[in-house]
Amino acid sequence: MASPLYIAVEGPIGVGKTTLVHRLAQRLSARVVLESFEDNPFLGRFYEDRERWAFSTQIFFLMSRFKQQQELMQPDLFSPNLLADYHLFKDRIFAELTLADQELALYERVYRSLATQILKPDVVVYLSAPLPTLLGRIAQRGRDIEKNMDPEYLQDLARAYQRFFSRFEETALLKVDNERLDYASPGPEGDAIIDEIVSRIRRLAERGRGHREELPA
Repeated sequence: MASPLYIAVEGPIGVGKTTLVHRLAQRLSARVVLESFEDNPFLGRFYEDRERWAFSTQIFFLMSRFKQQQELMQPDLFSPNLLADYHLFKDRIFAELTLADQELALYERVYRSLATQILKPDVVVYLSAPLPTLLGRIAQRGRDIEKNMDPEYLQDLARAYQRFFSRFEETALLKVDNERLDYASPGPEGDAIIDEIVSRIRRLAERGRGHREELPA
């Protein structure tokens, strides 16, 4: 019997993380954990005035993500595989992008004390897409909280993700160019993409930390 897998799907806002998690969960009979971002009372104000609300937004996210990540350590006997549409280290990507120097130094002290107390995924799937694709998907889903998002901020965020994962070695990594891959729709084409992603995830899980593969568009 194969060992249970913990897979985290990551990438910038609008890249398609949650959609992929749900498709993979069907194939892997996995428990799904989705980030709860709408509970953050500062997020809407952050999109309107990033400098003023960055620290409050980030600390709230850090603590709520940490609490949810700790809950992942409770096993589920019926769905041993685990799929999440984020991991705690995403919080640090956002913090480096938005916080001033003194705020970041304080944040780092809190982050380091928490990061050692959570599970690491077996494999991280990093999704990337160009800015027009991200903006189009954000507009299509029509969340009120995202209507004031600055495209320049989103571009900076996508670049921050790219830098982070270019040197990432904490787990095995599968990078997926998600500009045109249609895994959302049921059917032969979408199923074939999911089959390929699952195959690569299993292979990377066997190879272990530091190994990486790339699936182009």
